[in-house]
Amino acid sequence: MKLYYSPGACSLSPHIVLREAGLPFEIERVFFSTKKTASDVDFTTINPKAQVPTLVLDDGSILTEGPAIVQYIADLAPNAKLVPAAGTVERYRLMEWLNFISTELHKGFSPLFNKNCPDSWKEHVRATLAARFAIVTEALQGHDFLFGDTFSVADAYLFTVLGWTKYTGIDLAAWPVLAAYRERIAARPAVHAAQEAEGLLR
Repeated sequence: MKLYYSPGACSLSPHIVLREAGLPFEIERVFFSTKKTASDVDFTTINPKAQVPTLVLDDGSILTEGPAIVQYIADLAPNAKLVPAAGTVERYRLMEWLNFISTELHKGFSPLFNKNCPDSWKEHVRATLAARFAIVTEALQGHDFLFGDTFSVADAYLFTVLGWTKYTGIDLAAWPVLAAYRERIAARPAVHAAQEAEGLLR
């Protein structure tokens, strides 16, 4: 498998999951300013959406969209226990979290990265994210991970998205539970390795 990524973007989530799963894979960076890959290939010929993450499967087919990719990877390595079993209520709870992170947190950050977005609107966006952070804080009270004592693909995604606070004028210290959670996830060997490979630990 081959993962196309951009450092620190949402593609960090499946990068972490690949390492947690212990599966063989390659990574290649995408430069959005040129829409070229590190090997100088037009990225739109690989993924017409021109977005990361993009996973090239062993049969050469393409899988896109982070929540789908991380579940696919996890199902390839059931012994890693990164997702609950298919068909169980717990699996749907996992999808519930992946959807919440994707729609309420991930996309919620988008205006903060937009240089054309007015500062007044960005303040509204930060307030909305704060309300969402409160929901996640409540879920993590007394737990190491979103599913209690078990690390899952949802944690890889949440860790990635929370990392964007330092680039968007949000001080995660205002949510001590989330700050401690992110430090805990960062200490995992697979997470450290993924960040190091993407040049995020300089």
